[in-house]
Amino acid sequence: MSHTVITIARQYGSGGKTVGKMLAKDLGISYYNREILRMASDASGINEQLFAAVDEKLKSRLRRAAQKVYNGELLPPDSDNFVSTDNLFNYQAKILKQLAEEESYVVIGRCADFVLKEYPHVVSVFVHAPQDFCLEQALKISSRSREDMKRFIAKTDKNRGDYYKYHTGQNWYDARNYDLCLDSSKLGFDGCVEAIKGYMKVRGLL
Repeated sequence: MSHTVITIARQYGSGGKTVGKMLAKDLGISYYNREILRMASDASGINEQLFAAVDEKLKSRLRRAAQKVYNGELLPPDSDNFVSTDNLFNYQAKILKQLAEEESYVVIGRCADFVLKEYPHVVSVFVHAPQDFCLEQALKISSRSREDMKRFIAKTDKNRGDYYKYHTGQNWYDARNYDLCLDSSKLGFDGCVEAIKGYMKVRGLL
């Protein structure tokens, strides 16, 4: 059977990363998040800190710029735009595609649902939850005040949405971009894992 990739986009505090880790462990496959940045750095020779600086967010000037929808192009080292936000994204996408040829895995964020949309054995998931649930979950691992955390969550989700829009031309919140949209406040993290596995069984991927 071909390799299966589960992509997980998530609102901050919804537990998407937790669900991804649990799913990967349950299925006995790899889990990737920020590891993709290191791998893209190794492949390109570009400092990993440059990848981290634009990780799922845009520089302010790009928020007003025209979208640069990903098309698979990689710029050569002698290009003036070799370390541009666009090319940094392209190298991450290259890694996602290479991994999809080599193994089954779970990946968090990175517009992976869009990058891998032409691959037949991809399951794309969006994990979301009401604001109060996300806030309570986020406060469990942070010393921020409630108001500060509310602002941080809103800013983080806006960054992710802007980043997704810039690189894909699509709305991050649009359910049509995903196979499954799961409310973790209703299903719980275990329930989200089971829902994804159930969908995979129906698709013949499990």
